[in-house]
Amino acid sequence: MAAAPKKSEFIDGYLIKYHANGVTRWSKGKVKDGQPVGYWEWYRLDGTLKRSGHFAAGEAVGEWITYDQDGKPYKVTQRG
Repeated sequence: MAAAPKKSEFIDGYLIKYHANGVTRWSKGKVKDGQPVGYWEWYRLDGTLKRSGHFAAGEAVGEWITYDQDGKPYKVTQRG
């Protein structure tokens, strides 16, 4: 049985997707022509920030940061 698609909605121009519980935010960012653009964030089930980075025309670019459980950066990756 396939998993149900994540709940999502647009708020103030941002696409917000939720974890399977339908309450906790999973990701937040802008979409243009069906592609992620600009700054995006992803969150853990407990609501803490997990990763952030930028997209240009759907491609990951620049500095991407992964955060520990306390919200402190612990890994930085250069993309694109």
